[in-house]
Amino acid sequence: MILYFIWASKSNNYQPKTRMIFARAMQILGGLILVAVLVWFFKFSTVTNTAFFLFLLGIGLGIFLIYLGKRQLTLQHKIPQRLRFYQSEIIRWLRCWQEINGEVTNILPPSREMSEPMQINSEVTAYSFDRVIVCDTAEIAQFLIANNFHFEHNCAVLSIDGYPENIFSTVMQMLKQNPDLKVYAFHSATPRGVTTINELRNSPNWFVGNNLIIYDLGLLPRHVFASKNMWILKSDDSAGQGRKIPTEVKETLSKDELEWLEAGFYVELESFSPRKLLQVVSQGIAKTQAVANGYTSASDNNLDSGDSSNDGIIFIGIDDDNRNVGFFISDSFG
Repeated sequence: MILYFIWASKSNNYQPKTRMIFARAMQILGGLILVAVLVWFFKFSTVTNTAFFLFLLGIGLGIFLIYLGKRQLTLQHKIPQRLRFYQSEIIRWLRCWQEINGEVTNILPPSREMSEPMQINSEVTAYSFDRVIVCDTAEIAQFLIANNFHFEHNCAVLSIDGYPENIFSTVMQMLKQNPDLKVYAFHSATPRGVTTINELRNSPNWFVGNNLIIYDLGLLPRHVFASKNMWILKSDDSAGQGRKIPTEVKETLSKDELEWLEAGFYVELESFSPRKLLQVVSQGIAKTQAVANGYTSASDNNLDSGDSSNDGIIFIGIDDDNRNVGFFISDSFG
């Protein structure tokens, strides 16, 4: 049983929640062994060399299991998940399901490049947006747009690689007309994702030379460490990208975060449910607006709707001129 618990607590055949259950089971088992050995030694055994040796052995085993269980709980962010199926299998399953139940209409197609620019009324281009959400992948930007996030929050939604291509240049022209534009970066915990803020600040395609406030909505490796319950992947390609992270970005990350990325670990936003992703961005905008209106924490406003479990926002960092603020909704990514 002990050997199985040790194996299961670090096996990528199980999901993080299951591994954590086994790790806690090890701690409980260690505690039971300690209690049993103490009761046996002081109540039922005779003091002999053999009994004393078994007593020390039991105490050592109990302490070891408690320590190992605690250690396994803190190392979940270094255990990648194994994908047991391929994308082609998902497509086949979906087709079989649709043959019986009918077509699924709300699945997004792959994002496609549109070579022909869309004609936008010149009266519309005279206006701007209060804020823009910049995603690190076209798929997440497409998802937000498909859910009418841009309409509900009066914002533009773009990806760092220029999606949607047919209106990207026009939208950027509109954005640069607003000197008080608020920029929100929404990205995965990947080498590409953690460089999003740096690219927004320094790329000529974005806001180089503009003193704009940029809010980081995550996801960062530090959030993965704190959660211990996210779908973690690992690849050699991600490890190679991690070693190429620019120096100025490395300075914003901790040693543990850099080692994690350079080892090839990563977590994608696509591993979260659509509801959770919409919640993260919506709360991010609401909380930053609350701070801008003079509130300093979630407890100072009514945005939580009476939910006392909401931990509010964690300030990742504010530089001296208050122009580089990072926010993370502490209960959003699990």
